[in-house]
Amino acid sequence: MNIHEYQGKSILKSFGVAIQEGRVADTPEAAHAAAVELAEATGTSWFVVKAQIHAGGRGKGTVTETGSRGVVLAKGLDEVKDKAAGILGGHLVTAQTNAQGKQVNKVLIAEDVYGPGDSEPKEIYMSVLLDRAKGRNIIMYSPQGGMDIEAVAEETPELIFKEEIDPTVGLQGFQARRVAFNLGLSGKAFKEMTKFVTSLYNAYVGCDATMFEINPVLKTSDDRVIAVDSKVSLDGNALYRHPDYAAMRDTTEEDATEVEADAAGLNYVKLDGNVGCMVNGAGLAMATMDIIKLSGGEPANFLDVGGTADAARVEKAFRIILKDPAVKAILVNIFGGIVRCDRVAQGVVDAYRNMGDINVPIIVRLQGTNAIEAKELIDNSGLKVISAVLLKEAADAVAEVLA
Repeated sequence: MNIHEYQGKSILKSFGVAIQEGRVADTPEAAHAAAVELAEATGTSWFVVKAQIHAGGRGKGTVTETGSRGVVLAKGLDEVKDKAAGILGGHLVTAQTNAQGKQVNKVLIAEDVYGPGDSEPKEIYMSVLLDRAKGRNIIMYSPQGGMDIEAVAEETPELIFKEEIDPTVGLQGFQARRVAFNLGLSGKAFKEMTKFVTSLYNAYVGCDATMFEINPVLKTSDDRVIAVDSKVSLDGNALYRHPDYAAMRDTTEEDATEVEADAAGLNYVKLDGNVGCMVNGAGLAMATMDIIKLSGGEPANFLDVGGTADAARVEKAFRIILKDPAVKAILVNIFGGIVRCDRVAQGVVDAYRNMGDINVPIIVRLQGTNAIEAKELIDNSGLKVISAVLLKEAADAVAEVLA
């Protein structure tokens, strides 16, 4: 589950990570009030107005309605309201959104932390994530942080460092110090970075995150080390342990069809193909998508109906798949173990009759408990449903209807 920057920062702060302070607002008037409150709390006189959407590259992105950037500087309280008005309600297009962009419903009013001091501010990239190949968490970091980190990774990969964490002992003190050393820090900044890295890793583990990305981590001109940004993804399977984090979910940032499927208890992910999939079990879903590709098609979705594929559930699954206009056929591939195949077949028949407006071919492959009875039920239904027993038969049927 992805969360907004201001939410990620609140989690970081709760684990002792130093952050750029800010206040969230959803109207220009509220943004001005937030700036006044922030000025009183921190003493800042300049403010950074930051669009809150689930996408990176906001600083280079453009709000289509106003031409404003997604991150702008207000040089005083008088500018905050107008700067926020240029972002709120508009659609921000970045390198990580589609051409329509994402509507901005909230902005973060943050303190200016780039003020003058004894040394130059330094932007650093840092993330904590799982290296799946090694089965270990890693801290990835670079002394060249900021908006062009992708170019750094591509053009100067020697400036990207990784610290691998042994899961049996966790992050060690010498590793945190090595991070600070590789970043070229010394004195107060070295100590601050060591503390920052340790707290950041504790936050990552403690909140069951799948990724923390802080770009930039700022070494300020007075040698403090703070998180100026935060991109956080939480493990959805662990949210039962964190009801306060689960409440941070913003469904307006998610695909509407996926939200509807989730509410119905269906595991659904929209893809870019032309053949809808309905299966029970993640492994079978992956195999089904392989079948579709081998038959010349492309999977339009991942949809796991689970072990209770009754008529109502099957009908809901059909309706969700058919919301995608790119779907030219639907392949139902069910293994009857917990659920009997004839029950699924009856669900398909009932759903087909209830909907009455299915205008794409449906191929149904049922194997397992009562598979023979299920095939007979499909074949005798009088509906335009193609039944199959073998995977190859299902693949051939998909190829035929797409031809």
